[in-house]
Amino acid sequence: MRRSTGPKGRRGWGARAILLVLLGLLMLPYLVTPFYAFGEPVSTVMLWRRLTGEPVERFYTPLSRIAPRLILSVIIAEDGRFCRHHGVDFAGIRDVITEADDLGELRGGSTITQQVAKNLFLWQGRSYLRKALELPLALWIDLVLSKRRILEIYLNIAEWGPHGEFGVEAGARYAFGKSARELSPYQAALLAAVLPNPVHRNARHPSPGLRRLAGLYAGRAARAPEAASCVHAVR
Repeated sequence: MRRSTGPKGRRGWGARAILLVLLGLLMLPYLVTPFYAFGEPVSTVMLWRRLTGEPVERFYTPLSRIAPRLILSVIIAEDGRFCRHHGVDFAGIRDVITEADDLGELRGGSTITQQVAKNLFLWQGRSYLRKALELPLALWIDLVLSKRRILEIYLNIAEWGPHGEFGVEAGARYAFGKSARELSPYQAALLAAVLPNPVHRNARHPSPGLRRLAGLYAGRAARAPEAASCVHAVR
């Protein structure tokens, strides 16, 4: 039998082609992730800013050249169970859902690994679709990459300043005029407290509320150094 070449046949092939393209786009992050065991990845936000001519400042810094107290402070601030979950903190998600009335009120609940998934492959903002794509991708990233590598990537792609400063080195230079390996425990906590909103939270000119939050993180970091045990960075 001859295959149909009429309008219906062409529509059928067109639909299949679109489906294959969509499947390819969905699979691409999973195929690319193993290659992020090396190199200096950039986020989708960084790429977009460069494409639109906005400034981007980033100095990729290995974990070994970042102050251990800063590493611990970020884990305490962003994902206290980072060393204990496998990319998604389901207990934390249940707590957030219980406390929130709708999606617009969901704050927190995203692990560092989920934020890496979002920043490397997805888009910003809140939506059910993005979250649905983010969760399995975070599980895959945790499976393929080490905790140490995941944290290093996060510390180098997170936005840390109001003028396109990405990564802890650029954030530390902007806020304190010094390297990320030279920060005091309080400065480390203050820089961690800037996340996740470096545009409205300024470590260079911290508000009283930001100072209080930094003090809270500094206290928690002093009491729970084991929170960063999986990256072997605290001494």
